[in-house]
Amino acid sequence: MTRNLTVGSPMRLILGFALPTLFGLLFQQMYNMVDTMIVGKLLGSMALAAVGATGSINFLVIGFCTGVCSGFAIPVAREMGAEDYSRMRRYVANAAFLAVLFALATTVLTCLFCRTVLTIMQTPSDIYENSLRYIFVIFLGIPATYLYNLLAGILRSLGDSRTPVCFLALSSVLNIALDFLFILHTGMGVAGASVATVVSQAVSGLACLVYVVLRFPVLRMNREERRLNGSICRDLCVMGIPMGLQYSITAIGSIILQSAVNGLGSLCVAAVAAGAKLYMVLACPFEALGTAMATYCGQNVGAGKLERLGHGIRDCALLGVGYAILAAVAMAFFAPACAMLFLDPNEGEIVTLVAMVSRYVRVSTLFFFSLALVNIVRFSIQGMGYSVFAILSGMMEMIARMLTGLLLIPAFGFRAACFASPIAWLCADCFLIPACLYCIRRLYRHRILPGEQPQEYYGRSPGAHALSERLRWPVLRLRRSHS
Repeated sequence: MTRNLTVGSPMRLILGFALPTLFGLLFQQMYNMVDTMIVGKLLGSMALAAVGATGSINFLVIGFCTGVCSGFAIPVAREMGAEDYSRMRRYVANAAFLAVLFALATTVLTCLFCRTVLTIMQTPSDIYENSLRYIFVIFLGIPATYLYNLLAGILRSLGDSRTPVCFLALSSVLNIALDFLFILHTGMGVAGASVATVVSQAVSGLACLVYVVLRFPVLRMNREERRLNGSICRDLCVMGIPMGLQYSITAIGSIILQSAVNGLGSLCVAAVAAGAKLYMVLACPFEALGTAMATYCGQNVGAGKLERLGHGIRDCALLGVGYAILAAVAMAFFAPACAMLFLDPNEGEIVTLVAMVSRYVRVSTLFFFSLALVNIVRFSIQGMGYSVFAILSGMMEMIARMLTGLLLIPAFGFRAACFASPIAWLCADCFLIPACLYCIRRLYRHRILPGEQPQEYYGRSPGAHALSERLRWPVLRLRRSHS
């Protein structure tokens, strides 16, 4: 049930791992569109606006939860690559303890302050209560979000990228069915849509848990492996918290940018919203490649096969840039037709709106090569164990979007809005590419040679790792003892 990414052609392994993830991401995007259509058609435009008004805060919090779980899974991939299954199970057990703690803390904090946040965001009074009902229930379901994302991350770390897609599909189909049930037959309104989301994710997470227990004997732990370990928890936090903050920091930049776009008028807001939906669908392959690289680099670093890191990043970059060229060519010809998928043909200024959406999408896809590098290099660095760089790259994107929103959009209008994301991607690349080279050189520099003893910073015993052809963690110190 597991897949070893340390042996074989890097391109074939990465592509085989990324394709199931891509199908899951595309399925999720299609589900999101259907879910939005259900709320709009059944409850009306005001209810749709109430749900939309919570989008940025939703992404801020749920993105943090998803990032933390992805970070927790990276040490599992390392120990999987190192074939140290006992230590891998210790990481899984401690990740579960931390996930429960993070879930409880995040749920309490967000539920206590969601009304305050909506007020600070100047949510319109006519949709305020509906927005509050929707986001409050979503925040109550944060433990379900942690459950599914942690288990999905662990499965991917073991090399299984297909099973999380199956449970994601289960969650999506169940969510759509529950939308009709709670909205039509119970009269719960927008709260029904949020309850459907939480219940479907909880069912998916529990089903995933049962599947892991039954089908992955490698994860069955003894009493000692289930014990809480301070050093392992610190390692997990060093990986998970920066990844969670990276998602949140990116969301802050997007909020500021959206505020600047709002000042351009409703037509520009509609064009950016429609263009962003299309862009998110087109960008799914990059996220799938990035997810594959996190597991690939994690396993190969754990196995001490550093020479495969550069080969894997190069092959994955070729795949990403190849798709970026195809997407740019396709949108050069078909952007107007694709834009109509998200627009009402009876709109008063439909011709102008289609032209604006087409310009937005064409500019974005023209710079897709830079987005490909952002995802591939960032996730590769995280897989190597240097998750703090995720925060720094996220800050680069945030600063770029803030400056675009505060300086360029007021001066150049919609044209600047089209270039906001490409500018952020290019700024992140300027940081990530040198950072990736630094990380690889650092890992080579700390390769443990025969006759060397690893002395770990957080006090684990030197016997925890093999003495030959193994790597220390980036947060650990190395003490040499020559015989």
